[in-house]
Amino acid sequence: MRTRIKFLILGLLLSGLAFLVGCHKAPAPGSSVTNAPPALDPVRVARGAEVYRQNCASCHGDRAQGALNWQKPGPDGKYLPPPLNGSAHSWHHPFAQHMQTIQHGTLRLGGSMPPWKDKLSDADIEAVILYFQSLWPAEIYLAWKDIDSRARKESAR
Repeated sequence: MRTRIKFLILGLLLSGLAFLVGCHKAPAPGSSVTNAPPALDPVRVARGAEVYRQNCASCHGDRAQGALNWQKPGPDGKYLPPPLNGSAHSWHHPFAQHMQTIQHGTLRLGGSMPPWKDKLSDADIEAVILYFQSLWPAEIYLAWKDIDSRARKESAR
């Protein structure tokens, strides 16, 4: 019964987010918007869920909940994997930063995450990002869209 409720809630969240994404204004003809984040396409979200399950869940949790005590450094001085479900800071980072973090990992920054660029295609990494974004509450996703939009404008300068 709980599993059915979880799937129902996930379906409602995906539908709501797809609606919100579909309602945003399209860029004006001739504008310089490039590499816009992909829409929350249910097929790509499902692909992202599978890639996440196979490659990310062992560290970030089966529901993207992150490790316990992720805010505190472990015995090795490194922080544990954070939640990606909208309950932590991941939504503060623009799309390009998510891509870069997954592609290159955090080892060079003193973290524990290995680089995935040689194991996952860019399309699979994008799908993983879409998957964990699909777990975010609508207000978090909308706040992220604003952060991402500002970052894109800044990088276009």
